[in-house]
Amino acid sequence: MTWEIVLRVALVAVAFLTLPLLVGQTEHKVMAHMQSRLGPMYAGAFHGWAQLIADGVKFAQKEDITPRDADGPVFRLAPAVALLPYLLVLLVIPLGPGDLVGQPLDIGLFFVLAVVGIGVIAVLMAAWSSANKYSLLGGLRAAAQLLGYELPFVLAAASVAMAAGTLSLPGIVAAWEPWWLLWQLPAMVVFFVSGLAEIRRPPFDMPIADSELVFGYMTEYTGLRFAFFLLAEYVGIVVISALTAALFLGGWHGPWADSVGWLWMLLKTGLVAFVVIWLRVSWPRLREDQLQRLCWLVLVPLALFQLILTAGIRVALG
Repeated sequence: MTWEIVLRVALVAVAFLTLPLLVGQTEHKVMAHMQSRLGPMYAGAFHGWAQLIADGVKFAQKEDITPRDADGPVFRLAPAVALLPYLLVLLVIPLGPGDLVGQPLDIGLFFVLAVVGIGVIAVLMAAWSSANKYSLLGGLRAAAQLLGYELPFVLAAASVAMAAGTLSLPGIVAAWEPWWLLWQLPAMVVFFVSGLAEIRRPPFDMPIADSELVFGYMTEYTGLRFAFFLLAEYVGIVVISALTAALFLGGWHGPWADSVGWLWMLLKTGLVAFVVIWLRVSWPRLREDQLQRLCWLVLVPLALFQLILTAGIRVALG
């Protein structure tokens, strides 16, 4: 039993360290082709792999600077706090049927919703401790976003949990049926859009907004600490994509046997991650008021309608 736990934790750690790098490399390649940028497209013998290594070496060589007026301990702790919630969420996302999950929890979905919101605390820590007005404005924008996306994010997840009759992530995947692709489609759209706002990805990157706030809450960060924030962003893409695949796309279910379910789960996660990258290239950044209108006038009513519809169908089916 002890070795089994160690093996599960090791697999989660490997996924935590490798999948975000793959997503980052894919983003370099996809954006390079969409924007005709030759460097990330051709650097290295295998068409672009060396770009990611070059970026890593560049971050490692950068000087680690803490602003004179910054709150040192909080400033240095913020990048680690940004990574922590996504590592915890990866522990409960099922990769396949049976024991292919780091730590199965009966209330896994509740745990995910409780933990994933910690990321905004790291943003506020970085913004306040930097002693920089641009950083502080970025943190305030992140707090304002939290008021908008968190409610539809939870309501959309509650809809699929109600449909499955369980809060266990493996249980939700096991209960999934192909017709849920239509039945839970509004909830999936709400969950995905709210998830983009959760990880502050375009078009919801107002807390960063380099054209307005230099780089928002990350303005004063350099070197590896800045790289940790970027790593947290890519881990966030993996987590949101994997959750979308598990809750709404059937997780490990595929056209063939579930014995290769882990492959279906990875493919679905990769497909959703590609959409996240695609939106970055093709969709302009929203203003903060546009985000609030989208959340309160579109996403929340749509999520509530889906929740009522799900409850009605569950009662009708007994």
